[in-house]
Amino acid sequence: MNLSLYIAKRYLFSKKSHQVINKITGVAIAGVALATAAMICALSVFNGFQGVVAEQFTAFDPDIRITTSKGKVFDKESEPIREVLGLPQVDIVSFSVEDKAMLEYNGNQAMVVVKGIDSSFTRLTQFENILYGIGELKLEDGINSYAVLGAELTEKLNCGISPAEPMKIYAPNRNGKVNMTVPARNFKKCDIFSAGLIFILNQPKYDANYVVTSDAFARKLFRREANEANAMELKVKEGADIGELKETIQKTLGNGFTVQDRYEQQNDVYKVMQIEKLISYIFLTFILLIACINIIGSLAMLIIEKRDNMNTLRNLGAESKTIANIFVIEGCIISTIGAIAGIVIGLLLCFAQQEFGLISMGSTDGFIVDSYPVDVVASDVLTVFITVMIAGFVAVWLPVKILTKRFV
Repeated sequence: MNLSLYIAKRYLFSKKSHQVINKITGVAIAGVALATAAMICALSVFNGFQGVVAEQFTAFDPDIRITTSKGKVFDKESEPIREVLGLPQVDIVSFSVEDKAMLEYNGNQAMVVVKGIDSSFTRLTQFENILYGIGELKLEDGINSYAVLGAELTEKLNCGISPAEPMKIYAPNRNGKVNMTVPARNFKKCDIFSAGLIFILNQPKYDANYVVTSDAFARKLFRREANEANAMELKVKEGADIGELKETIQKTLGNGFTVQDRYEQQNDVYKVMQIEKLISYIFLTFILLIACINIIGSLAMLIIEKRDNMNTLRNLGAESKTIANIFVIEGCIISTIGAIAGIVIGLLLCFAQQEFGLISMGSTDGFIVDSYPVDVVASDVLTVFITVMIAGFVAVWLPVKILTKRFV
């Protein structure tokens, strides 16, 4: 066994002549454990909120979304698209027509995104799970076209879930010259009825801006041909690797298309959440470093108490590096014990929060969940452990070098 490690273990677990050293060591371990547990809990809560947001977006966003990077539409009958449709990992495919328009009801107007969906969309996503109102989802009946509005958009237009009169949608004409004398001729106007339903995602991007209607109505409104689509949305078969499939699709379609997984479709939201998580991690790391100062105090007193023993080792031929390593290793052992204890405490707290919801969100009005969501990720636990070990080593290495030179 390494001499420095052997002596460090003996010093840590043996009785000291001054009991205060044992107490300070215990305080150091407790400080590191609490800081470690705080990091585990904080990162797990951020993961929990990310999971809640992901579940909300799942109802509207597909596993993979494909759009053209040149122009607005692509030919869904082209050979590259057909190759993607034939991939074995693809379970369900839906083509959608999507563009901006103006929606009007009783003088109230709003700029909206009209999304025309086909019959596969409801099997592709969980859209029907976020619908509220009377009846079932119906966007066409052979005579009229129907639309489902976001909850905030319904409130903005003051039209209610089932307005008595049809709503009017205006979309710019894509072809032809601009008529300056009669501006109304520059727009395609269509009437559409409410389906008696609204959707609620609790995300303003959708709830305040989106109108979901049939594929046929959207093509008529935006003057799109039957083979044209703005987006191709895929549901991946269970067990398939989404990342690998995304790379395969990108190679098949080339640079003319943009292929995004669910997280990339909501890149702005997830980027903000990742930045918040990173900032919290950095702040907690600083707190961890402060907690490691207690280790320095414990080691300083131990160096003073064992000064005679260290001089004996020096006389026996031990190098200064070997003597300093004894206390550096002891500091690392203290950090390791604190890290393991903190991880266990953090995991227990996360488990208790998951099972019993110990900490609630306060008033449940306006919140999707009643208590703080928690999701423990193995990579976060490993990151925290490595961080504690590095912080413990960095905190004790230089002070120990200085103290051993001064007192030994």
